[in-house]
Amino acid sequence: MRNPTGRQLRFGAELRKLRERAGLSSTEAGQLLGIKQAQVSNLEAGRVGVSPERMRTMATHYDCPDTGLVDALCDMTGERSRGWWEEYREILPTALLDLAELEHYATRLRTAVTVHIPGLFQTTDYAREIFRQGVPDLSPPDIEHRVSFRVKRQAVLFRNPPTPQQVIIHEAALRMRFGGTRVTRNQLTHLLEMNQREHVAIHVIPFAAGTFAGSGQSVYYAEGAVPQLDTVNLDQSHGPVFLDAEAQLSKYRVTLDRLEAAALTPEESQNFIHTILKDL
Repeated sequence: MRNPTGRQLRFGAELRKLRERAGLSSTEAGQLLGIKQAQVSNLEAGRVGVSPERMRTMATHYDCPDTGLVDALCDMTGERSRGWWEEYREILPTALLDLAELEHYATRLRTAVTVHIPGLFQTTDYAREIFRQGVPDLSPPDIEHRVSFRVKRQAVLFRNPPTPQQVIIHEAALRMRFGGTRVTRNQLTHLLEMNQREHVAIHVIPFAAGTFAGSGQSVYYAEGAVPQLDTVNLDQSHGPVFLDAEAQLSKYRVTLDRLEAAALTPEESQNFIHTILKDL
């Protein structure tokens, strides 16, 4: 049996939450559903799939009144196929593959960064320079694998329909000259071009804004079909960390809302980036 993907694990975790909210043990749930306790455990571990019909039966037995959540979970039942990211499974850490899968199915993406340009908006030269600074050092082939993976992730920006993106970037990230002036100039030009796309909104927080919520950390928020299926990704030096507890989701939604309030509008940000570009 193949290891479940991050999305399959999340689906199983949501099934477990529904059962626990109903006050049922896995044995009791199995008796209601007419299956063995081990099968309930396998479902909740994401190791096996379930049909939409069985999903709705489970929701009924678990007394779940949230039809939006049930519909969203039913939509997830048929997603046992593997995406393009599977070609990297033996090459890159599993968490990076889970990140690509998360982006692929997200209904909207929000990100806030203070030092780096967000990965989905990085040019190849900029991304390559970032990976060159990794610890421990990556070999040239490993760097190129990560660059190509990052570029393929950017497909969510250009598919039909594209995934809506809200990007909040601190001025510090715009002024960091990763790879030198030429790379930085091309990167800022790329940001300006992307900000012209209808589904992209780039907000800049200038130094003049002073203190702001969430300073010093990067936040990547992927919205699901319903808020309960949202996911937060915190980019750590050892790799992505995924959070989906309701209290955590609420905290980061508020943080991003406050960051947006502190930032310039997309139009003002466009002019601001133009000004920095002229200084290069």
